[in-house]
Amino acid sequence: MAAITASMVAELRAKTDAPMMECKKALTEADGDLGKAEEILRVKLGNKATKAATRIAAEGIVGVSISADGKLGAIIEVNCETDFVAKNDEFLALVKGCAELVAGKNPADVATLSALPMGEGTVESTRSALVGKVGENMSIRRFVRAEAKGKLVSYIHGGAKVAVLVDLVGGDEQLGKDIAMHIAASKPKALDASGVSQELLDAERRIAIEKARADNKPEAMLEKIAEGTVQKYLKEVTLLAQVFVKAEDGKQTIEQLLKAKGASVAGFTLYIVGEGIEKKVNDFAAEVAAQAAAAAQK
Repeated sequence: MAAITASMVAELRAKTDAPMMECKKALTEADGDLGKAEEILRVKLGNKATKAATRIAAEGIVGVSISADGKLGAIIEVNCETDFVAKNDEFLALVKGCAELVAGKNPADVATLSALPMGEGTVESTRSALVGKVGENMSIRRFVRAEAKGKLVSYIHGGAKVAVLVDLVGGDEQLGKDIAMHIAASKPKALDASGVSQELLDAERRIAIEKARADNKPEAMLEKIAEGTVQKYLKEVTLLAQVFVKAEDGKQTIEQLLKAKGASVAGFTLYIVGEGIEKKVNDFAAEVAAQAAAAAQK
């Protein structure tokens, strides 16, 4: 019986994207023959996992886990290829389990999370097995673990496509829900001005100056105009300066709302599924035209 090494398992897994334990079993059955082991896996799993691993996963859901006392929590984004799979019970269980592991085990990164125990194997073997089963690529994209200064409150919207985790100090559960809902709707970039990158502010300043010049504003006025534009931008993108979406007078800011309730927000995380991922868009008309042109040339 040939010795099955970790490098052999890794090599087979790289070829097939099958779960590690399945790779080891196949290698054992094949007496260490990589080619035969690959055939065994393809008979068992088909080519689903291998093909799926190269495809873009831009759908999925955001999962949230919060401890009973609200002091510890996590938010995680796990992607798949289609919204249909995002509603699959096993996929939902994978996301839930991962969120709980992030909160409880505090992994440093996705690789560390992937190596943590889950079910009869690890997070990675569970993910790979599900890829093989449903025939879709799926990946753990990002996560944040939070230790609250106050109490964590969450809001999930649109079939878990948008999720918010808020650290509310003082106030009550309803206030926390209102703030989280506001964040989901208004999508602030930071809590206050100190959290907005200088790069973004410089870009807003440059654009304002160029627009002012295009409008033939005096050079002496450009810096003042730019500063006004930047301040307006900060009111739009910082949570505390935004007007509360449920404000009855249409004027009350989040900062004013919190002050009235004797509360504050220590921090928040907003996740939107697929944000920043370039999705492949099929132009079927162009595809048909291309096929017709190719056929005509033949």
